[in-house]
Amino acid sequence: MKNISGSLRFGGLPGIGWLLGVGMAFAQPAPTPGIPLAINDLSAFKSPASNWRIAGNARADLAKANTIAADKGTGVLVNVPVPPKGGQTQYGQQFNLLTNLEHGDIDLELDYMMAKGSNSGVYLQGRYEVQLFDSWDVKSPRVVDNGSIYERWDDKRPDGQKGYEGHPARQNASRAPGLWQHLKISFQAPRFNAQGQKTENARMIRVELNGVTIHEDVELTGPTRAAAFEDEKASGPLMLQGDHGAVAFRNIRYVNYDKPRPELLNLKYAIYKGKYEKEPEYDKTAPESEGPTTVLSSSVSKIPNEFLIRYTGTLRVAEPGEYRFNLGVPGGGGLLKINNQQVIAPGEWNATGKTTLPKGDLPFELLYAKFVDWVQPGLGLAVAGPGVREFVISDKNGGEGETVDPILVETPTNTLLRSFMDLPGVSDAKGKTIRVTHGISVGSPTQVHYTYDLDKGAIVQVWRGQFLDATPMWHDRGDGSSRPMGMVQRMGTPLLFLTRLASPLTNWLADTTGSGFRPRGYVLDSEDRPTFRYESHGASVEDKIRVLNEGQGLQREVTIANAPADLYARLASGVTINAMENGMYLIDGEQYVRVDDLGGAKPTVRTVGNRQELIVPVKGKVVYSILF
Repeated sequence: MKNISGSLRFGGLPGIGWLLGVGMAFAQPAPTPGIPLAINDLSAFKSPASNWRIAGNARADLAKANTIAADKGTGVLVNVPVPPKGGQTQYGQQFNLLTNLEHGDIDLELDYMMAKGSNSGVYLQGRYEVQLFDSWDVKSPRVVDNGSIYERWDDKRPDGQKGYEGHPARQNASRAPGLWQHLKISFQAPRFNAQGQKTENARMIRVELNGVTIHEDVELTGPTRAAAFEDEKASGPLMLQGDHGAVAFRNIRYVNYDKPRPELLNLKYAIYKGKYEKEPEYDKTAPESEGPTTVLSSSVSKIPNEFLIRYTGTLRVAEPGEYRFNLGVPGGGGLLKINNQQVIAPGEWNATGKTTLPKGDLPFELLYAKFVDWVQPGLGLAVAGPGVREFVISDKNGGEGETVDPILVETPTNTLLRSFMDLPGVSDAKGKTIRVTHGISVGSPTQVHYTYDLDKGAIVQVWRGQFLDATPMWHDRGDGSSRPMGMVQRMGTPLLFLTRLASPLTNWLADTTGSGFRPRGYVLDSEDRPTFRYESHGASVEDKIRVLNEGQGLQREVTIANAPADLYARLASGVTINAMENGMYLIDGEQYVRVDDLGGAKPTVRTVGNRQELIVPVKGKVVYSILF
């Protein structure tokens, strides 16, 4: 036996993503960071009004409505509301900001900050609005709330029906006013024929707010209310609303998709019966069937298992550059070659590869070897490249195999769940993602939740929105872990909440060695809310965590009996910790810590390596709030 590229072997075990039925990555294209929109001055915008200015940073006070302070510098775009005229608030398109950039299909990514009670919006093509709003304390989003797709409007319709076709965000993934929020949008422009007639409506393919998907494949039949234009076109500028409230923007990046897609031509297939772990000698092996086809699909084979499909043909590339490919071949293995170069090597059921392609008609070859009998066959191939958004070039129903219904935990009442908890973005000394092995997640009907590390007496993450996806924990054999479903704020590397320090400069203990830490479980109050108990450094500790009014965060009350004189509590850590007024601290621009009652002790912000910590000597009680 011989093969084309040495000792090729198909197959490999499926990854956990496959087992959980999430399908292929191409099923929901995610925005990709691209070209930055310069914010060194206002030259990227058309005729900016005086309410817009360039700053080095922006700050908003939780207690001051519709107010943003701007620091000197560049890189941040700030809208300061126009003062009322004649006692009336001024509205109008002249206060909005339109880019010189014109776009059709686009991926957009940006950070923004809302002032208390503020209102703004991002309009794709100046026509279709994703709402920006201070929705901090909202439980069930409406079309006016943060991240929602705003409604259309028609004054000719009856009262109560003038607004229509709005799309509320799936859940409230908002942060508090004054904190930076992150928005990602994948937008598809409307399509028109040669006569200028619309043939397809615009779509929000995907919208993410603070890491949470809040919209998928939403069709837009026309411009939303207060758009800059009433008509629809193939391209238009971005618009940032500036006549409704104080808001700041930074890190605006985009990818314009304006190049023609690659095409598959002259496709032929050949099907070989048998269990192939490497390629056959095609000139010595007769196929079961063969012929021309117009689409890549596993359905050309009528054999349910143990077969090899070989596709050959031409890939026509109109735009040269680097292309990425995503191949799904459940129950076996696959191989992709383009221009006589191997792009995806045999291996896992889901595999990716990239290559630089010239313009022209290029040889194309794809193999799918199927030999795992308990998996349905499927074949999916997606392509993305310069100016080309990722799209499925194969049969759109192929490559995703059998799906699994997710196992979701809701919180109609206060709810506790023990599980492993991975902390993406939080790594150990070897760069491996930290897994909390004795975590307990506590959910509330107010949709504010947290995970507590029973091994360290530490809050490791807080989040707003839906509670837990327990699919990886309970499906099939499971791996014991669950995942938060809302807007997550992680607290960094889990460390003991309490430790003894010879001085305020002593390093915090990295583990429980020498601490005498002993968990003592928890007790539930009449509303099933836990108070955790443990011993540490000879002290007895009760740790009570409760949701604040209107779901604005959590208050933590830690009572310590028999505390040694040199015992300290660690309230927060981050790259930057900035002291504010009234006992407030801003942590990395992403959360607030409010000091409520420290028994007369004074907190200290100290620098350890390249990070900062907010610590306080223990005087019997530590009460503080996490606002996010």
